[in-house]
Amino acid sequence: MTRVNDTTERALRAQAAAYYEAKLMAHGPTPQGVDWNSEASQRLRFEQLLRIVEPDAPAGTLLDYGCGYGALAGYLAERFPDWRYCGFDASAQMIAAARQLHAGNPRCAFTDREESVARAAYTVASGIFNVKLDTDADVWAAYVLATLERLAATSERGFAFNVLTIHSDPDRRRSDLYYADPTFLFEHCRRTFSRHVAVLHDYKLYEFTMLVRL
Repeated sequence: MTRVNDTTERALRAQAAAYYEAKLMAHGPTPQGVDWNSEASQRLRFEQLLRIVEPDAPAGTLLDYGCGYGALAGYLAERFPDWRYCGFDASAQMIAAARQLHAGNPRCAFTDREESVARAAYTVASGIFNVKLDTDADVWAAYVLATLERLAATSERGFAFNVLTIHSDPDRRRSDLYYADPTFLFEHCRRTFSRHVAVLHDYKLYEFTMLVRL
């Protein structure tokens, strides 16, 4: 299995940040500004990701890893109003937009410095594995696995992420996007992190969400 070093990881995060900053410049702090096609699909993703939060869990902090402009903060407040939200993104421009959008909300915090991110009850990551651009697929797959290590390290009770599925229609796939095998990632997460893993592949988007309870 290919592995990525710290230099490669930083380069890929910078590449992703530049891609999304262009979207933000074109569309502003909207679903299109983080490369989703609609608010409805964005909320559907949030619904799947927040299934990681157990209904009877004591309130804590949810870390949104790759938060964009912080759209999940509002959805979290609707579902779990007692929870705190922390958003991390590699793009300083995204963090600036998030801070402006959520100014005055004491339950929200945002940062573009990963070293300042504190461990949270749960971590979620939405869309951060999708856009590989011209990166070799094996290198990107290794980057995904390395990032999952980061998600686990920042989480006390569990983490959740989504990724495009390899079971998408072949004629609709794009060469600049990454499509993952849910079976492979299930086995990887089960062996590496926890035997309590769930795959959500039953909602109407060309992706799946994985929940890992620690």
